[in-house]
Amino acid sequence: MKTHSSNYWTNHFLKNSLIKRINWNIEPNLNDLERKKILKSLQAWQLGETSEGKHLLHAAEKYAISTNDNEYPAAVKLFIKEEQKHGNNLGKYLDLIGEARIKKDWGDSLFRKIRYHNTNMEIWTLAVITVESVAQIFYQALKDATQCKLLKQICTDILIDEADHIIFQKERLYIIFSQKAPFSKFIAYHAYSCFFFCTSLIVWLAHKKLFIAGKLTFSRYLIKMKCKYSKIAGKSVLYQQERQQNISLIEV
Repeated sequence: MKTHSSNYWTNHFLKNSLIKRINWNIEPNLNDLERKKILKSLQAWQLGETSEGKHLLHAAEKYAISTNDNEYPAAVKLFIKEEQKHGNNLGKYLDLIGEARIKKDWGDSLFRKIRYHNTNMEIWTLAVITVESVAQIFYQALKDATQCKLLKQICTDILIDEADHIIFQKERLYIIFSQKAPFSKFIAYHAYSCFFFCTSLIVWLAHKKLFIAGKLTFSRYLIKMKCKYSKIAGKSVLYQQERQQNISLIEV
């Protein structure tokens, strides 16, 4: 699998920060039925997007020293800034429709406790890529659950960003995984899968009403998550480099 340099990602995030996709002059028109179905999930997700990212950045700096990738923390810092943009935009929307920005949510609290004690870049990358994958499905469901043009634009902007976020994290997970010994790869692959799907289930349970409002059943949700895992951390993806090396040896 082709991977980009940290410098490439730093430049990408800088360029993307200059692109404006939301017309804030549009009046929000969230109706009462839509509000009832999506508000709690919207508030919870907005809170989750507001993290300062200090622990992630600390892990990135520690990782950069061990791998000599001095540019990586700068890329991670810009990635965090882009996530904060999402939180700010969702918060601005909540302000416009006269709803509160909540300060506590059980799902967000659980995730914050996990990351608070983590300094391992592999675990961080896996956690972020899992949340980003669920976020793609969440924001598409949110977009499909409303006729509000402004909210749809906010969701579209986030979905565009998230697509690149997943590539950014996918490449880092692949780099970390490819440096493992064969037995460690076996353990890691199954640990990745367990974490990914357990987290997916928790998110479904927490935001079931929103997903259903976006015309997404549990079976369709699960199919989408399986597809995402296959593309991000499936065996065929993670073991690609090993197969390519074996083919090269045979050709020689």
